[in-house]
Amino acid sequence: MKHILLGDLEVSRIGLGAMGMSHGYTGAGSDDAESIRTIHRALELGVTLIDTAEIYGPYINEELVGRALKGRRDQAVIATKFGLVSHAGDGPWNLDSSPANVRTAVEGSLQRLGTDHIDLYYQHRVDPKVPIEDTIGAVAELVQQGKVRHIGLSEAWLDTIRRAHAVHPITALQSEYSLWTRDQEQVLPLLRELGIGLVAYSPLGHGFLTGKIRSESDFGPDDFRATNPRFTGENFQRNLALADEVQAIATEAGATPAQVAIAWLLSKGDDIAPIPGTKRVPRVEENVAADDLVLTAEQVAKLDSLPPAAGGHHNEAQMQMIER
Repeated sequence: MKHILLGDLEVSRIGLGAMGMSHGYTGAGSDDAESIRTIHRALELGVTLIDTAEIYGPYINEELVGRALKGRRDQAVIATKFGLVSHAGDGPWNLDSSPANVRTAVEGSLQRLGTDHIDLYYQHRVDPKVPIEDTIGAVAELVQQGKVRHIGLSEAWLDTIRRAHAVHPITALQSEYSLWTRDQEQVLPLLRELGIGLVAYSPLGHGFLTGKIRSESDFGPDDFRATNPRFTGENFQRNLALADEVQAIATEAGATPAQVAIAWLLSKGDDIAPIPGTKRVPRVEENVAADDLVLTAEQVAKLDSLPPAAGGHHNEAQMQMIER
């Protein structure tokens, strides 16, 4: 597995998103043993960047990652997130990036993960009630204390990124970036100016780009995709054509659609680390094999020219927490 630098943090250029093992998708939390095997297999294949968050579950995903990494901590770069649980206030799914909440959150994450430090600690969503300078200042104190090694932001936009970086160097921005979610291309010039890496979550379009989802009945009502505009109604049918285009290039390249989608992201720069999520060993093996896939210039150009996906990439309530 090739490695890249996010800021000055070295990681495998393909990571593993652990969220779906416990949260969000059909079957999440149904087979922790297989999820742990998947994390172990990822480590065997050279994956180092393991991504979780306190809100996933909430809490149980960090616990799962902690169990999986017991005795293997030195093989992993652990990334987790704060700010979507208000510990002294309204609880989960409420923005709170106040310094007091940051200090409470980190202690819980360290305990659940079974470690004395977090390698990359992200603000999960920008909290408009708290100046970013105050939030990053609080995380910078955790860096001084040795509890956090690197600071990240998630779904922040240009002004916030600049202001945060002025307080303490930001190592990475984590945002959705894939063949059908391209708005991060507006942010990449600033990230490169400041030396900040980009961690791309949902590089497979929440599974749509794999070509395996052909009907709205392919996932259950408890799956967050059931309310995602791209997975419903006319948008779903229109987006099938986009998935078919990725499949055509995969056939030409002798690869799977998932590998093509990941390889396309890897072609966009050596400061971008996609973190495809899965809870199954065969899928992590498939995703990691994209490290060896080199698309031709013509194939990249075809993918670049694909039309945008129909529908927003989150539902309305989720979009209200994404800074644009």
